[in-house]
Amino acid sequence: MTQNPNLAALSDAGVAVWLDDLSRDRLQTENLQQLIDTRSVVGVTTNPSIFQAALTSGTAYDAQVAELASRGADVDATIRTVTTDDVRNACDVLAKAFEASGGADGRVSIEVDPRLAHDTEKTVLQAVELWKIVDRPNLLIKIPATLAGLPAITAVIAEGISVNVTLIFSVERHQAVMDAYLAGLEQAREAGHDLRKIFSVASFFVSRVDTEIDARLEKIGTAEALAMRGLAGVANARLAYAAYQDVFETGARFGALADVGANVQRPLWASTGVKNPDYPDTLYVTELVAPDTVNTMPEKTLEAVADHGVITGDTITGAQRQTVAGEVFDGLESVGIDLREVFDLLETEGVDKFEKSWEELIAAVQGQLDAAR
Repeated sequence: MTQNPNLAALSDAGVAVWLDDLSRDRLQTENLQQLIDTRSVVGVTTNPSIFQAALTSGTAYDAQVAELASRGADVDATIRTVTTDDVRNACDVLAKAFEASGGADGRVSIEVDPRLAHDTEKTVLQAVELWKIVDRPNLLIKIPATLAGLPAITAVIAEGISVNVTLIFSVERHQAVMDAYLAGLEQAREAGHDLRKIFSVASFFVSRVDTEIDARLEKIGTAEALAMRGLAGVANARLAYAAYQDVFETGARFGALADVGANVQRPLWASTGVKNPDYPDTLYVTELVAPDTVNTMPEKTLEAVADHGVITGDTITGAQRQTVAGEVFDGLESVGIDLREVFDLLETEGVDKFEKSWEELIAAVQGQLDAAR
């Protein structure tokens, strides 16, 4: 099979293409393998919403849930078993990409219970538990970038466990995430872990920023405000990449760790499905191209890029782009957008959304267990 030229060009430009979805159907039909073979996919991300959709549609999980019910498994154990089985199997499908990339790609992410987003100690405990259950070197444990999540990130990295930090909305929080990663690497080094085997990505959410800020701009309603719609998400991500460069390309703290084999924490562009039909459906892919980045896409976005995405090389770096990104934020503040309030709200809503999906998943699986018994 041959790779789609648009996605191959994206990969050649330094962007790792990851799929933001996983289900047993994808695994059983070998759809995931097909995307690896034809769409340059070298990683998979999951979240509570994805698992909720997978486990509550179709019949792919019925036999396993019935078996677990017969063994007396409760709802939490059932969810843990079926989700970690899927993730482990996906890790095996991506094992070749993992080896070929030296461990950077071929990764599959699984998230800690979103109800633990504000509990550092329990997040660490579950991260270690999930790492042991899946038992694959190409796993990433997803930990949210909440204030309680930051010390958890450090603690989990210090254990030699690779981490996908999720729900990052602001450059300020991204900087705190990078600090947490570096602190974890320093502790891992002191504990004797091989830093070459520890990897991390920082998942920076894009489209949700535009959705929230656009709504506020429309409420303001002036010509100046309306002219700024659809600019915030890309500008925010470009500023985040500049912060990444400061830490990992020129920063002395990481330099000392790199000397003993440490890996950079790559920016990962998440929430890249375009919500506004007035915007190009490849906006958060073609405008966020730079070396050492990851773009995790829902399949609809992946196919849009395959069909008509125009990849023109690096669209992030350079003084002019950074200046324009800074001017976008200055302009937003000048028309009355409270950016700190926006980012705080998006984090709260992000955690709440995943908690709701998890609660719906629990209710659905409990119903399946009851029916099976």
